Amino acid sequence: MLLKKPTLCATVILLLGISSGCATFSSSLNARLDADSLARNGGFQKALISADPFVLTSYTRFKRPGETLHVYIEGDGLAWRSRNRLSDDPTPRHALVLELASKDPSDNVAYLARPGQYAPVEPPCDSVYWAEKRFSEEVIAAMDRAVNELKQQAGAQKVRLTGYSGGGAVVVLLAARRHDAVFLRTIAGNLDPEAVNRHHRVSPLSGSLDPMDVAAKVAAIPQEHLVGRKDKIVPPFIARNFVQKEGSPPTAKIIEINADHWSGWVDQN
Repeated sequence: MLLKKPTLCATVILLLGISSGCATFSSSLNARLDADSLARNGGFQKALISADPFVLTSYTRFKRPGETLHVYIEGDGLAWRSRNRLSDDPTPRHALVLELASKDPSDNVAYLARPGQYAPVEPPCDSVYWAEKRFSEEVIAAMDRAVNELKQQAGAQKVRLTGYSGGGAVVVLLAARRHDAVFLRTIAGNLDPEAVNRHHRVSPLSGSLDPMDVAAKVAAIPQEHLVGRKDKIVPPFIARNFVQKEGSPPTAKIIEINADHWSGWVDQN
């Protein structure tokens, strides 16, 4: 259900405990305004989707009702102010995923933010949702309901799913429970959260689902995993772990890009 005004408490989700900078009200507002401007220039419409218990922000551009819907799922955003201090607003400070969506020539394209991102809802909810529960059952179920809503709006029968960073984990977990996903793409995707956390020597997740556990369920879906050669946050070996867990199916391709975690992707997509 679409809402003109948010009525539920939106929550926030974590990246990996690596990125930083102070999440001030001013920078958060600027990020929202920049995203709105980018979306308008790309012909997108903004709307809020009620996906209990969250309110999710979407930007959509539907040109041909009934055609396959390409859904872009946001990364974890600015979840931390510093390595040891959580942010109070996970809205991405650079709208990379929205920019990628805006450049997609497909007839029906939708961008879906993660809980708490771009959502003018106060007060903030329990910080567990931008920490160990960022891939929790309630989060994935809510994202799944939101994709259903977007699919209905577009009149689509099938979906293509693209996820960036932590959004890569989300699209895998979504694809594993859906029967309409015809293509799966991750960009710097956190497809093995346990290995990523071990690599950065941070605590393992608790209360979250693990995309590695559903690798076999998505192995038959055509998929691409774009990895950055210079990515220090989600190194290329993470995608290799996931594809090996799938059984190295011919449906899965790993594509190396001359990019780091945040830059180098737009010109390649």
